[in-house]
Amino acid sequence: MLADMRITEYLDELASKSPAPGGGSVAALVGANGAALVSMVCNLTIGKKGYEEVRDDMVEYLKESERLRDEFIKLIDLDAEAFNEIMDAYRLPKSNDEEKNIRKEAIQAATRKATMVPVRTIELAVELLSLTRETAETGNENVISDAAVAASLGNAAMESGWFNVKINLNGINDDNFIEEITEHIENLFAEGDELYEGAMEIIEKRMD
Repeated sequence: MLADMRITEYLDELASKSPAPGGGSVAALVGANGAALVSMVCNLTIGKKGYEEVRDDMVEYLKESERLRDEFIKLIDLDAEAFNEIMDAYRLPKSNDEEKNIRKEAIQAATRKATMVPVRTIELAVELLSLTRETAETGNENVISDAAVAASLGNAAMESGWFNVKINLNGINDDNFIEEITEHIENLFAEGDELYEGAMEIIEKRMD
């Protein structure tokens, strides 16, 4: 599994001629790194002098950040698997009309399935941005720069996820599906952009 590779092994695989893993897997990995940084901020706040009043909140934030990290990690492999399913569909026989129809339906089904992986990445990224803002507001000031990186990575995961959604939507013939997903993503971005800006405003004030 990709998620079990060493960093250098994963990067070598990413840099290879193989089309998977690709940008979708990286988007999930970016999110996982952001969630891990939020966990770091929590761990370096819990039990520290001067932060006793926020301990219980930080314990909850820590649990949430670890849940997000686990979900992002799953998507690292799911994205590559979804891409491979599309490729398998394209390899189906097409020697007659029946086979062509079966192949066409398989490609569409696999592409819709593949679209939902980066959609989930974006959903998790928005959750990460919300959690980062909360953590940055009361977390240990000595690691506020790490909270800033977490926010930046959450934003990057959201943006990166959209590119992968968009390219998959280009291959889908279902207008209703396209409209539904596009509207959902627009709503997520409206929320995510606000959360990112809010987090960075808090962080910049605490860094001054």
